[in-house]
Amino acid sequence: QVLLIESGGGLVQAGGSLRLSCAASGRTFSPSLMAWFRQAPGKEREFVAAINRSGGNTLYADSVKGRFTISRTNADNTVYLQMNGLKPEDTAVYYCAAKVALVGRYYDTSAYQIWGQGTQVTVSS
Repeated sequence: QVLLIESGGGLVQAGGSLRLSCAASGRTFSPSLMAWFRQAPGKEREFVAAINRSGGNTLYADSVKGRFTISRTNADNTVYLQMNGLKPEDTAVYYCAAKVALVGRYYDTSAYQIWGQGTQVTVSS
């Protein structure tokens, strides 16, 4: 089965930047959407950003719009999340997810069938 492996998390100062990567391993696959979610302690896992198969359509949560950019490199099945202007409230474990099914809403965790292990992002003030 396909595995998603996140990397690029770390500790940064407020206003700094990080670039997260999500690499797919295993057999070739082409999900309808790839997305980033995040989860802070005591909170629900929330939608951050999504990108379609071609990379031509992107979606963002209002909280990150204008600061984060999702992109993909299809040649190596990698999805990126460029995070600029980081704020302490961005601190969370960030998860990469794949929506293989054609049904389900893009912002619902239940719509995604494959998940990575998560990478910690901590933003200090």
